[in-house]
Amino acid sequence: MTARGWFLFALMGVLWGIPYLMIKVAVDGVSPSGVVFVRCLLGAALLLPFALRTPGFRTAVRTHWKPMLAFAGIEIIGPWWTLTDAERELSSSMAGLLIAAVPILGVVLARLFGDTEELGARRWTGLLLGLGGVALLAAPELSGGSTWAITEVFLTALGYATAPLIVTRRLKEVPTLHLIVPCLLLAAVVYAPAGIAGWPARTPSATVLMSLAGLGVFCTALAFVVFLELIREVGATRAVVFTYVNPAVAVAAGVAFLSEPLTAAIVGSFGLILVGSVLATSATRPARRRPGTSTGPIGRPRALRLPRGLSR
Repeated sequence: MTARGWFLFALMGVLWGIPYLMIKVAVDGVSPSGVVFVRCLLGAALLLPFALRTPGFRTAVRTHWKPMLAFAGIEIIGPWWTLTDAERELSSSMAGLLIAAVPILGVVLARLFGDTEELGARRWTGLLLGLGGVALLAAPELSGGSTWAITEVFLTALGYATAPLIVTRRLKEVPTLHLIVPCLLLAAVVYAPAGIAGWPARTPSATVLMSLAGLGVFCTALAFVVFLELIREVGATRAVVFTYVNPAVAVAAGVAFLSEPLTAAIVGSFGLILVGSVLATSATRPARRRPGTSTGPIGRPRALRLPRGLSR
C-alpha cells in the first residue's frame, strides 16, 4: 500500500473509531432519528458548497442516481439509525467491537458478488476465527436480553460491508463530493420529520451538542471524503480493513471517557476478530511460476485517478 493509502487508512481508523463514543453520549439527550438527522445535515451543509463549485455535479446525480440511492440507503439511512438505536442499550465499546465483523462480511459478500479470487485455507481460517470472536462477544448480550440491539449492529455491519462494493462496481468514476453530498442530503430529508418532531423540549446539554457537532463535522463530512478516497486507493475489500483499528479506538474511548469495563472477554474477542480479519482479507499468494514461463501485467497496480475538485 502506498504512503497515501497508509495515511488514509490510519485517519479512517480514528475518524470512524470515535463515533461510537459520540453516539453513546448524543443518544442520551436526543432520539436516534434526531442524531442521524443532525449528523447528515451538518455533513451535507459543510460539503455542499465545495460540491457545487466542482463541474458536473448535477450531471453526476442525473446519471448515477440509482446506485447513489442504493449507496445512501445501505451505507447511511439504514445503518446509522440501527447503530444509534443499538447504542441506547449497548456500550460504545461493544458496538465498536461488533462492527469489526465488517471485513469478514466484506470477503463473503465479495464472493457473492462474483469475486473469483481463491480464499484458500488461510482466509477460511480467518473467517472462522473472526466469527468465533464475534460469537464470544455477542453471546452474553444475547442471553442478557440484548438480542435486538445485537441484531441492529449486525445489520449495520452488513450495510457497511456492502456499500463499498456498490462504489467499486457502479460509482467508481463519480467524484467523491458528487457522490456523498446527495446521499447525505437525502438522508437528512428522510430523517427530518422524525428528528424534528422528536427533538427534546429542553435544549440538550453542552456535551450532547458537542457530540452531535463532532459526528457531523469530523465523523461524517471529513470521514466520508477520506473513506471514498481510500476505496479508490486500495479497493473495496481492503478499504474496510481500517475497522481493525476502530474497535481499539472505540474501546479506549469508552473506557477513558465513559468508564466502560474492559473485561477479559472483550480483550479475547478483539484478539480473535483482529487476527481473523487480517487473515480473511490477506492477499492470496500467486502460484509459483515454473521455469521458462513469463508473467504479464496482471496484478500491476493501476494509477490512482483523483476525483475532480480534489488534489493531493
